[in-house]
Amino acid sequence: MGREEPMYKYIVKRILLMLPTLLGAACLIFFLLRLIPGDVCELRLAGDGQYVDPDALVACYADLGLDQPVLVQFASFIGGFFTFDLGKSMWTGQTIEREISLRFQLSMQVAIMATVVSVLIALPLGTISAIKQDTWIDYVVRTFSIAGIAIPSFWLGIMIILGLLISTQAWFGTPWMPPIEYVSPFEDLGANMVQLIWPALATGYRYAAVATRMTRSSLLEVLREDYVRTARAKGLLEKVIINRHALKNAMLPVVTIIAIEFAFLMGGLVVTEQVFNLNGLGKLFVESVQNNDYSMTQALVMLVAFIFVVTNLTVDIFYAWLDPRIRYS
Repeated sequence: MGREEPMYKYIVKRILLMLPTLLGAACLIFFLLRLIPGDVCELRLAGDGQYVDPDALVACYADLGLDQPVLVQFASFIGGFFTFDLGKSMWTGQTIEREISLRFQLSMQVAIMATVVSVLIALPLGTISAIKQDTWIDYVVRTFSIAGIAIPSFWLGIMIILGLLISTQAWFGTPWMPPIEYVSPFEDLGANMVQLIWPALATGYRYAAVATRMTRSSLLEVLREDYVRTARAKGLLEKVIINRHALKNAMLPVVTIIAIEFAFLMGGLVVTEQVFNLNGLGKLFVESVQNNDYSMTQALVMLVAFIFVVTNLTVDIFYAWLDPRIRYS
């Protein structure tokens, strides 16, 4: 066997591999957006089909840099990305950093809370389902997970809102309404939880169902391994076998699923945000595409791509702790 590569060299190589991935994503999103019909300047100046002054249109192109050759625009976009200067939104005129920062904290908190809900539900239920295979407990857990996969999170969110409206109307005489403005948990934790706990539960249940099935399948596979049978033959307690030997090795695919879900939650909760009236990154995605805001759409796609590659890097490093058999070479 060859010498094991130091951990820091592996991390440096993975970080360097992130660069061509992000560059490829930048090329795709930049040139594909130019194929979409529509003109942001005409939308800004004409509104619903009114007359547009040609001189104003030319001035708008110059202001947004759209009068430059495509390759020049692309070079400017790449340079701005690596210097953390994303420019201004073509639609609102505000800096992209400000527009994203207003919504990033909300989306990040919902993603973290939904992931925590998913983990707290999936790991215990998936483990119990595998240990109690083909018993009534297993059937209940499998029914619970299948229902979570089948039920869209936005529909569950609507049911939650209706339930809160009906129950609060019956008990207090005043129907509950979701808060309109986002409040940071550092300012008012109670108001923050009232606004975000329900979308986190609705979304977390959906992804907990996927993680539960993955936990069950992975743990069942590990429990059939020779080293588990050897541990049982040596007289080890079943609890020790599950916690020390089987569970950590079964977590590799589960961690991957949870990490991918977390990255998706950062920009993929478009309908759920609409249901709960949340002004997050998903809603900003839709608005930027509708308004042909190239610069904002590009920045959002690159942000999500960056979150994905960083999440994958973190998971790969985390694998070494879960399974010592993994060697970075």
